[in-house]
Amino acid sequence: MRITMFGGAPAGAGAVDGLVAAVRQARDDGFGTFWMPQIFGVDALTAIAVVGREVPGIALGTAVVPTYSRHPMVMAQQALTVSDAVGGGRLRLGIGLSHQIVVEGIWGLSFARPAKHMEEYLRVLGALVSGEGANISGDLVTYRGPAIELGGVARPQLLVAALGERMLRLAGTLADGTVTWMTGPATLRDHVVPTLTAAAEAAGRPAPDVVCGLPVCVTDNPERARIRAANQYAIYGQLPSYRAMLDREGAAGPADVAIVGDEAAVRAGIEAVAAAGATELCASEFGSPDELARTRAFLLSLLG
Repeated sequence: MRITMFGGAPAGAGAVDGLVAAVRQARDDGFGTFWMPQIFGVDALTAIAVVGREVPGIALGTAVVPTYSRHPMVMAQQALTVSDAVGGGRLRLGIGLSHQIVVEGIWGLSFARPAKHMEEYLRVLGALVSGEGANISGDLVTYRGPAIELGGVARPQLLVAALGERMLRLAGTLADGTVTWMTGPATLRDHVVPTLTAAAEAAGRPAPDVVCGLPVCVTDNPERARIRAANQYAIYGQLPSYRAMLDREGAAGPADVAIVGDEAAVRAGIEAVAAAGATELCASEFGSPDELARTRAFLLSLLG
Protein backbone atom coordinates (compact mmCIF):
# COMPACT_ATOMS: atom_id res chain seq x y z
CA MET A 1 0.00 0.00 0.00
CA ARG A 2 1.32 3.42 -0.95
CA ILE A 3 1.40 6.26 1.57
CA THR A 4 0.69 9.73 0.23
CA MET A 5 0.03 13.20 1.62
CA PHE A 6 -3.22 15.12 2.03
CA GLY A 7 -2.82 18.90 2.24
CA GLY A 8 -5.06 21.30 4.12
CA ALA A 9 -7.65 23.67 2.70
CA PRO A 10 -5.54 26.79 2.09
CA ALA A 11 -7.19 30.19 1.87
CA GLY A 12 -6.12 33.81 1.92
CA ALA A 13 -3.26 35.67 0.30
CA GLY A 14 -0.21 33.52 -0.28
CA ALA A 15 -2.16 30.25 -0.22
CA VAL A 16 -0.73 29.06 -3.52
CA ASP A 17 2.81 29.92 -2.44
CA GLY A 18 2.19 27.88 0.68
CA LEU A 19 1.03 24.94 -1.42
CA VAL A 20 4.14 25.16 -3.58
CA ALA A 21 6.29 24.92 -0.47
CA ALA A 22 4.25 22.04 0.99
CA VAL A 23 4.30 20.05 -2.24
CA ARG A 24 8.00 20.64 -2.72
CA GLN A 25 8.65 19.33 0.80
CA ALA A 26 6.43 16.29 0.20
CA ARG A 27 8.26 15.58 -3.08
CA ASP A 28 11.67 15.98 -1.45
CA ASP A 29 10.59 13.69 1.39
CA GLY A 30 9.74 10.99 -1.14
CA PHE A 31 5.93 10.98 -1.24
CA GLY A 32 4.51 10.04 -4.63
CA THR A 33 1.28 12.08 -4.56
CA PHE A 34 0.07 15.23 -2.85
CA TRP A 35 -3.73 15.54 -2.58
CA MET A 36 -5.58 18.86 -2.35
CA PRO A 37 -9.15 19.45 -1.17
CA GLN A 38 -11.71 21.68 -2.85
CA ILE A 39 -13.69 23.43 -0.13
CA PHE A 40 -13.97 27.22 0.30
CA GLY A 41 -10.36 28.23 -0.30
CA VAL A 42 -8.25 27.94 -3.43
CA ASP A 43 -9.54 26.19 -6.54
CA ALA A 44 -7.70 22.87 -6.49
CA LEU A 45 -7.26 22.37 -10.22
CA THR A 46 -6.07 25.93 -10.80
CA ALA A 47 -3.63 25.55 -7.92
CA ILE A 48 -2.35 22.26 -9.32
CA ALA A 49 -1.63 23.91 -12.68
CA VAL A 50 0.62 26.40 -10.88
CA VAL A 51 2.13 24.01 -8.35
CA GLY A 52 2.82 21.35 -10.94
CA ARG A 53 4.85 23.78 -13.04
CA GLU A 54 6.85 24.80 -9.99
CA VAL A 55 7.37 21.33 -8.54
CA PRO A 56 8.05 18.45 -10.94
CA GLY A 57 8.41 14.83 -9.94
CA ILE A 58 5.27 14.29 -7.87
CA ALA A 59 1.69 13.41 -8.80
CA LEU A 60 -1.03 15.88 -7.78
CA GLY A 61 -4.58 14.91 -6.93
CA THR A 62 -7.89 16.55 -6.10
CA ALA A 63 -9.83 15.13 -3.17
CA VAL A 64 -12.32 16.11 -4.39
CA VAL A 65 -13.77 18.59 -6.91
CA PRO A 66 -17.59 18.79 -6.66
CA THR A 67 -19.50 17.92 -9.81
CA TYR A 68 -22.68 19.99 -9.48
CA SER A 69 -20.89 23.32 -9.86
CA ARG A 70 -19.13 22.33 -13.13
CA HIS A 71 -20.64 20.80 -16.24
CA PRO A 72 -18.58 17.72 -17.22
CA MET A 73 -17.38 19.50 -20.35
CA VAL A 74 -15.97 22.30 -18.17
CA MET A 75 -14.45 19.75 -15.80
CA ALA A 76 -12.86 17.89 -18.71
CA GLN A 77 -11.51 21.05 -20.30
CA GLN A 78 -9.95 22.18 -17.06
CA ALA A 79 -8.58 18.74 -16.18
CA LEU A 80 -7.00 18.22 -19.60
CA THR A 81 -5.58 21.75 -19.56
CA VAL A 82 -4.04 21.10 -16.15
CA SER A 83 -2.73 17.73 -17.32
CA ASP A 84 -1.07 19.48 -20.26
CA ALA A 85 0.35 22.17 -17.97
CA VAL A 86 1.93 19.82 -15.43
CA GLY A 87 2.86 17.07 -17.90
CA GLY A 88 3.93 13.52 -17.27
CA GLY A 89 0.45 12.15 -16.59
CA ARG A 90 0.70 13.53 -13.04
CA LEU A 91 -2.90 14.65 -12.54
CA ARG A 92 -5.19 12.41 -10.45
CA LEU A 93 -8.70 13.80 -10.77
CA GLY A 94 -10.89 13.02 -7.79
CA ILE A 95 -14.49 14.17 -8.12
CA GLY A 96 -17.49 13.92 -5.83
CA LEU A 97 -21.07 14.98 -5.24
CA SER A 98 -20.34 17.25 -2.27
CA HIS A 99 -23.30 17.32 0.14
CA GLN A 100 -26.96 18.32 0.14
CA ILE A 101 -26.26 21.18 2.54
CA VAL A 102 -23.86 22.66 -0.04
CA VAL A 103 -25.62 21.77 -3.29
CA GLU A 104 -29.06 22.93 -2.17
CA GLY A 105 -28.29 25.28 0.70
CA ILE A 106 -25.44 27.24 -0.90
CA TRP A 107 -25.79 26.72 -4.65
CA GLY A 108 -29.58 26.45 -4.81
CA LEU A 109 -29.47 23.32 -6.98
CA SER A 110 -31.43 20.10 -6.62
CA PHE A 111 -29.81 17.17 -4.84
CA ALA A 112 -32.79 14.92 -5.48
CA ARG A 113 -31.08 12.15 -7.51
CA PRO A 114 -27.37 12.25 -6.66
CA ALA A 115 -26.42 8.76 -7.91
CA LYS A 116 -28.24 9.32 -11.21
CA HIS A 117 -26.45 12.65 -11.57
CA MET A 118 -23.07 10.97 -11.01
CA GLU A 119 -23.79 8.16 -13.46
CA GLU A 120 -24.65 10.57 -16.27
CA TYR A 121 -21.82 12.90 -15.31
CA LEU A 122 -19.25 10.09 -15.45
CA ARG A 123 -20.42 8.90 -18.85
CA VAL A 124 -19.78 12.36 -20.29
CA LEU A 125 -16.62 13.13 -18.34
CA GLY A 126 -15.09 9.71 -18.95
CA ALA A 127 -15.52 10.08 -22.70
CA LEU A 128 -14.14 13.61 -22.81
CA VAL A 129 -11.01 13.02 -20.71
CA SER A 130 -10.32 9.97 -22.88
CA GLY A 131 -10.22 12.15 -25.99
CA GLU A 132 -13.65 11.21 -27.31
CA GLY A 133 -16.81 13.12 -28.06
CA ALA A 134 -20.17 12.15 -26.61
CA ASN A 135 -23.84 12.16 -27.54
CA ILE A 136 -25.58 11.76 -24.21
CA SER A 137 -28.98 13.21 -23.41
CA GLY A 138 -29.54 12.32 -19.80
CA ASP A 139 -32.27 13.17 -17.36
CA LEU A 140 -29.86 15.39 -15.43
CA VAL A 141 -26.68 15.77 -17.52
CA THR A 142 -26.47 16.29 -21.27
CA TYR A 143 -23.58 16.69 -23.68
CA ARG A 144 -23.94 16.41 -27.43
CA GLY A 145 -20.64 17.51 -28.85
CA PRO A 146 -17.13 16.78 -30.07
CA ALA A 147 -13.99 15.79 -28.25
CA ILE A 148 -12.05 18.44 -26.36
CA GLU A 149 -9.45 19.88 -28.74
CA LEU A 150 -6.44 18.85 -26.65
CA GLY A 151 -5.44 15.67 -28.42
CA GLY A 152 -2.40 13.86 -27.09
CA VAL A 153 -2.67 15.16 -23.53
CA ALA A 154 -2.23 12.48 -20.87
CA ARG A 155 -5.58 11.27 -19.57
CA PRO A 156 -5.87 12.01 -15.83
CA GLN A 157 -6.70 9.16 -13.53
CA LEU A 158 -10.40 9.47 -12.66
CA LEU A 159 -11.47 8.66 -9.11
CA VAL A 160 -14.88 9.08 -7.49
CA ALA A 161 -15.62 9.86 -3.85
CA ALA A 162 -17.91 6.87 -3.33
CA LEU A 163 -19.26 5.48 -0.08
CA GLY A 164 -22.74 4.07 -0.71
CA GLU A 165 -23.25 0.85 -2.67
CA ARG A 166 -24.58 2.45 -5.85
CA MET A 167 -21.83 5.06 -5.94
CA LEU A 168 -19.19 2.38 -5.43
CA ARG A 169 -20.60 0.38 -8.33
CA LEU A 170 -20.41 3.50 -10.51
CA ALA A 171 -16.81 4.12 -9.46
CA GLY A 172 -15.89 0.55 -10.36
CA THR A 173 -17.76 0.56 -13.65
CA LEU A 174 -17.07 4.06 -15.01
CA ALA A 175 -13.92 5.26 -13.22
CA ASP A 176 -10.51 4.10 -12.02
CA GLY A 177 -11.43 3.70 -8.39
CA THR A 178 -12.45 5.66 -5.33
CA VAL A 179 -11.06 8.12 -2.82
CA THR A 180 -12.66 7.84 0.62
CA TRP A 181 -12.58 9.98 3.75
CA MET A 182 -13.42 9.08 7.35
CA THR A 183 -13.94 5.44 6.40
CA GLY A 184 -12.37 2.90 8.73
CA PRO A 185 -10.70 -0.44 7.94
CA ALA A 186 -13.67 -2.69 8.76
CA THR A 187 -15.89 -0.71 6.39
CA LEU A 188 -13.21 -0.78 3.70
CA ARG A 189 -12.81 -4.55 4.09
CA ASP A 190 -16.49 -5.50 4.25
CA HIS A 191 -18.13 -2.87 2.07
CA VAL A 192 -15.98 -0.52 -0.02
CA VAL A 193 -13.35 -2.86 -1.46
CA PRO A 194 -15.57 -5.85 -2.35
CA THR A 195 -18.33 -3.70 -3.88
CA LEU A 196 -15.92 -1.61 -5.92
CA THR A 197 -13.81 -4.57 -7.03
CA ALA A 198 -16.80 -6.65 -8.10
CA ALA A 199 -18.12 -3.79 -10.22
CA ALA A 200 -14.75 -3.28 -11.92
CA GLU A 201 -14.42 -6.98 -12.64
CA ALA A 202 -17.93 -7.16 -14.09
CA ALA A 203 -17.14 -4.21 -16.35
CA GLY A 204 -13.85 -5.75 -17.51
CA ARG A 205 -11.85 -2.92 -16.00
CA PRO A 206 -8.46 -3.16 -14.26
CA ALA A 207 -8.32 -3.54 -10.49
CA PRO A 208 -9.46 -0.22 -9.05
CA ASP A 209 -7.49 2.12 -6.83
CA VAL A 210 -8.81 2.49 -3.29
CA VAL A 211 -7.40 5.71 -1.82
CA CYS A 212 -8.23 5.88 1.88
CA GLY A 213 -8.01 9.31 3.48
CA LEU A 214 -7.68 9.35 7.28
CA PRO A 215 -6.26 11.68 9.95
CA VAL A 216 -2.94 10.49 11.39
CA CYS A 217 -1.12 11.62 14.54
CA VAL A 218 1.90 10.01 16.20
CA THR A 219 1.78 11.00 19.86
CA ASP A 220 2.40 9.88 23.42
CA ASN A 221 -0.95 11.37 24.43
CA PRO A 222 -3.59 9.62 22.30
CA GLU A 223 -6.44 10.81 24.51
CA ARG A 224 -5.55 14.45 23.90
CA ALA A 225 -5.06 13.77 20.18
CA ARG A 226 -8.49 12.17 19.88
CA ILE A 227 -10.07 15.16 21.60
CA ARG A 228 -8.31 17.36 19.07
CA ALA A 229 -9.56 15.14 16.23
CA ALA A 230 -13.12 15.21 17.58
CA ASN A 231 -13.06 19.01 17.52
CA GLN A 232 -11.09 19.52 14.30
CA TYR A 233 -13.12 17.05 12.24
CA ALA A 234 -16.50 17.39 13.98
CA ILE A 235 -18.42 18.30 10.80
CA TYR A 236 -17.67 14.90 9.28
CA GLY A 237 -19.61 13.19 12.02
CA GLN A 238 -22.67 15.20 11.01
CA LEU A 239 -22.71 15.01 7.21
CA PRO A 240 -24.97 12.09 6.21
CA SER A 241 -22.60 10.28 3.83
CA TYR A 242 -19.72 10.21 6.34
CA ARG A 243 -22.06 9.52 9.24
CA ALA A 244 -23.25 6.38 7.44
CA MET A 245 -19.68 5.12 7.11
CA LEU A 246 -18.90 5.88 10.76
CA ASP A 247 -22.02 3.98 11.76
CA ARG A 248 -20.92 0.99 9.65
CA GLU A 249 -17.59 1.09 11.46
CA GLY A 250 -19.25 1.31 14.86
CA ALA A 251 -17.50 4.65 15.42
CA ALA A 252 -19.04 7.39 17.52
CA GLY A 253 -17.25 10.06 15.51
CA PRO A 254 -14.19 10.97 13.44
CA ALA A 255 -11.86 10.61 16.42
CA ASP A 256 -12.58 6.88 16.47
CA VAL A 257 -11.32 6.30 12.92
CA ALA A 258 -8.29 8.60 13.18
CA ILE A 259 -5.02 6.67 13.32
CA VAL A 260 -3.59 7.85 16.63
CA GLY A 261 -0.95 6.71 19.13
CA ASP A 262 2.73 6.02 19.38
CA GLU A 263 4.70 4.59 16.47
CA ALA A 264 3.63 1.03 17.18
CA ALA A 265 -0.04 1.95 17.41
CA VAL A 266 0.03 4.03 14.24
CA ARG A 267 1.87 1.27 12.40
CA ALA A 268 -0.86 -1.16 13.45
CA GLY A 269 -3.56 1.26 12.26
CA ILE A 270 -1.88 1.67 8.89
CA GLU A 271 -1.43 -2.09 8.55
CA ALA A 272 -5.15 -2.54 9.22
CA VAL A 273 -5.97 -0.19 6.35
CA ALA A 274 -3.64 -2.13 4.05
CA ALA A 275 -5.10 -5.47 5.13
CA ALA A 276 -8.58 -4.13 4.37
CA GLY A 277 -7.61 -3.79 0.70
CA ALA A 278 -6.75 -0.10 0.34
CA THR A 279 -4.12 0.55 -2.31
CA GLU A 280 -3.15 3.90 -0.83
CA LEU A 281 -3.33 5.69 2.51
CA CYS A 282 -3.77 9.42 2.01
CA ALA A 283 -2.51 10.68 5.37
CA SER A 284 -3.89 13.91 6.81
CA GLU A 285 -1.39 14.82 9.50
CA PHE A 286 -2.73 16.63 12.55
CA GLY A 287 -1.59 17.55 16.04
CA SER A 288 0.76 19.95 17.79
CA PRO A 289 3.89 21.15 15.98
CA ASP A 290 5.96 18.48 17.74
CA GLU A 291 3.38 15.79 16.89
CA LEU A 292 3.27 16.92 13.27
CA ALA A 293 7.05 16.58 13.01
CA ARG A 294 6.99 13.19 14.68
CA THR A 295 4.14 12.00 12.45
CA ARG A 296 5.97 13.07 9.30
CA ALA A 297 9.18 11.40 10.45
CA PHE A 298 7.34 8.14 11.13
CA LEU A 299 5.50 8.17 7.81
CA LEU A 300 8.81 8.77 6.06
CA SER A 301 10.23 5.71 7.79
CA LEU A 302 7.51 3.63 6.12
CA LEU A 303 8.14 4.83 2.57
CA GLY A 304 11.15 2.62 2.03
